[in-house]
Amino acid sequence: MLDRDLLQRLIQGPASGAALAAACGVSRAAMWKRIEALREAGIEIQAQAGRGYQLATPVELLDQVALRAMLSPAAQAELASLEVAFEIDSTNSALLRAPAPEAGCTVLLAERQSGGRGRRGRSWVSPLAAHLYLSVSRGFGGGLSRLGGLSLAAGVAVAEALRALGVSQVGLKWPNDLVVGQRKLGGLLVEGGGEHAGPARAVLGLGLNWRMPPDQAAQIDQPWTDLCRALQPTPSRQQLAASVLEHLLPALAQFDREGLAPFQARYAALDSLKDQPVRILLPQGGFDGLAQGIAADGALQVLVGQERRSVHAGEVSVRRA
Repeated sequence: MLDRDLLQRLIQGPASGAALAAACGVSRAAMWKRIEALREAGIEIQAQAGRGYQLATPVELLDQVALRAMLSPAAQAELASLEVAFEIDSTNSALLRAPAPEAGCTVLLAERQSGGRGRRGRSWVSPLAAHLYLSVSRGFGGGLSRLGGLSLAAGVAVAEALRALGVSQVGLKWPNDLVVGQRKLGGLLVEGGGEHAGPARAVLGLGLNWRMPPDQAAQIDQPWTDLCRALQPTPSRQQLAASVLEHLLPALAQFDREGLAPFQARYAALDSLKDQPVRILLPQGGFDGLAQGIAADGALQVLVGQERRSVHAGEVSVRRA
């Protein structure tokens, strides 16, 4: 188990190993193991003679009470509950295990995920207090068939939240990536279930890179960026979470009422694939074409020669000349 109290103490300033061990009632060897556990989780901790242990870069932990207070009354009205966990397997998994809210949204954030997930079962690198890991559980009317465009609508809301913070170059890459210059800044994952024609419950997960620790960056197998690279001065993680929820919670309510239609023009303004040469990879093979935006049902439109094809699922990459 990671030591939240130890991290809070290091946030306050440098401390010697002896002082930390005495405060926790453990040996210095045991304290060293706790320090190493924090380092392995992504916290950069320096050891300096005469000063002891100190954080190499500032760390901010999320405050759920302050976060709720930062939201407008309209956004707060959409909340059934809001909680910040220190360490969890996955925010999506935790909400899928919990009952669906009777009304509004259940919001769960985490400082670290031990089993963060992306699309198609991929792992999501989730270092401690470095990024934003957030999931929302909500009921939707109209059955499972209406949820096809949910990740697109949510992507619009999150991208607009980032633009409101000053990330003017953020875009959307179908079906669920947030990108800056074709480098991945974040991603969305929608899971859930329900009746085909009746009420459905969806859990929407969001991972947004805030500041990538060097050791964690080596684990990523695709071009990436983080908010600290994309925007200076960089908003705090608390400000980032508040802006995302301020835009996302009302957007989910609007999607429940009206579907994808009111988001389509907004998606087009954020579409990083529009008119780009793309390669589509499907289980049965692949093809090349020119991306032409999304259809009314959220499918990617791809022009192949003179034929327009609809892609409902698959992997998309931009072809370089």
